[in-house]
Amino acid sequence: MIYTITANPSIDYVLQVDTLATGKVNRTTTDVKLPGGKGINVSRILNELQLDSTALGFVGGATGSMFENLLKQHNLKTSFTKVTNDTRINVKINATKQNEETEINGTGPEISAEEKQSFLNQLKSVGNGDVVIMAGSLPQQVETTFYLDIAKVIKDQGADFVIDTTGQALLDTLPLNPLVVKPNNHELADLFNVTFNSEQDIVDNARKLLDQGAKHALVSMAGDGALLVTKDHVYKANAPKGQVINSVGAGDSMIAGFVGTFMKTKDPIESFHEGAACGSATAFSQDIAVKNKIDDVYKNISISQLS
Repeated sequence: MIYTITANPSIDYVLQVDTLATGKVNRTTTDVKLPGGKGINVSRILNELQLDSTALGFVGGATGSMFENLLKQHNLKTSFTKVTNDTRINVKINATKQNEETEINGTGPEISAEEKQSFLNQLKSVGNGDVVIMAGSLPQQVETTFYLDIAKVIKDQGADFVIDTTGQALLDTLPLNPLVVKPNNHELADLFNVTFNSEQDIVDNARKLLDQGAKHALVSMAGDGALLVTKDHVYKANAPKGQVINSVGAGDSMIAGFVGTFMKTKDPIESFHEGAACGSATAFSQDIAVKNKIDDVYKNISISQLS
């Protein structure tokens, strides 16, 4: 079983306007409310790939109920920890004629010690053969070491984990041997406080993640494609041609495609191919990509071995 953790989920209120004028009344052309959160995006892609997953996280209040109702439209299996405070709302404003996107993200609910422990207790059900994917920001009052606490529980239970976060929170979990980590090239540069002057620089720094314990490193590079660094080899996926409509969720989709395929095949190259297809397909879509779109994009991606 694959479990996804979205510690700080959201309702994403996406507004389309022709132009955005700050300090004035603006009227939308369209609007939509979507269930947001990086782990939720992963579960939605896994669902498109006809792979089972269970979405975990914290939800609360009236917005939490609304969030769960939105998820029911996507037929996702969930097992959320209920909290007292409200699930957050993120507002995303797309000004089409200005070709600009503005985001206003909520901070999320405060989580009590009891609510946190209740969540950790749920993880006692994972075991050998399971993979737990942790992704996204943390709610208020949750220590920055929370992902490390989760990783320790998962490893003690004999399961694998994937972490999609940045900074020290990522580095702290590397000695516990995550199945895959996925920074983009800018996040990787910030992680080691360096500037990249070549693709080889990116590869060399991705190898540092493996040296510190990661089993695989995926590095997305937007229009320059993506890299997969394994213990023995480096592979590159091209960036397929297409109009980028919305990059939100593309990285989550890549992780879903990689992990879901790896669970079935144990083949990192095929997993990379599927992951790259899922990531690009979502970038070319208004929302998380659907299976037909993923299959179409897959045909336009090739994987080459660099070393």
